[in-house]
Amino acid sequence: MPVSPSSSAQAAREALAVRLNHLRVDSGLSGKELSARCGWHPAKTSRLQKGEAQPSDADIRAWCAACGADDQVPDLIATARAVDSMYVEWRRRHRNGMRKTQEDFYALYERTDVCRVYVSNVVPGFFQTPAYATALMESITSFQGTPNDVPEAVASRVARSRFLYEGGHRFAVVMEESVLRFRIGDRETMGDQLRHLLAVMALPAVSLGVIPLAATRTMWPLEAFYLHDDTRTIVETLTAEVNIVQPRELADYAKAFRALSAMAVHGARARSLIESAIDSLG
Repeated sequence: MPVSPSSSAQAAREALAVRLNHLRVDSGLSGKELSARCGWHPAKTSRLQKGEAQPSDADIRAWCAACGADDQVPDLIATARAVDSMYVEWRRRHRNGMRKTQEDFYALYERTDVCRVYVSNVVPGFFQTPAYATALMESITSFQGTPNDVPEAVASRVARSRFLYEGGHRFAVVMEESVLRFRIGDRETMGDQLRHLLAVMALPAVSLGVIPLAATRTMWPLEAFYLHDDTRTIVETLTAEVNIVQPRELADYAKAFRALSAMAVHGARARSLIESAIDSLG
């Protein structure tokens, strides 16, 4: 059973806190003594040691200086930055617009051989038509109140579709039937998106399964997740992008994908569900 999507970040934060605590203990300093040397309140030291707060670069430099462990600074800062990237709020990600995020994802897909995807809400980005992507990104930008660079972001998102046609990349996608029914944009936009799904599912690099609404659930619906090879899972929540790299959790998401895939229909039966969704648009 997958654990809370932010658990990887919290586990890594706690591991970093343990390293800081060991430095303090090895230096023979009490919490109060270290706090005095760093020039901050003892409560801050307590929060850092418990993993309740994320240390800044300056905090790490001060901590190491107080402990006489300046040689540990580069590695600890690198570790802290990695922890910080595990759980990133969308508003922070999109503070300058969405284009940069889409470009980062493009680079990730370029490095990915096999991408396993489960979606319960919207069509995956690499399957999206420009009109569908525009309607979706406009609503996200409006909700988050972040700068609107939707045309540029859409261009970067749609560019990912090239990997569907190039050798060296494979995409296994499982989506809930509800994704076919949730109307993003107007009737024409949704119809074109569904017809595009019919086209891409025939590609050699693509496996597309749909879990029927009436399917007996052996795995409950989850938030969307993208498993890149066996090295990273990205989970998309309402407020944040969660990057999971812990092997145990990666194995959980791979297990969940297998269970979800087993419930899905493929081939002609999946096409039938998509065609039914098109017909329902009138």
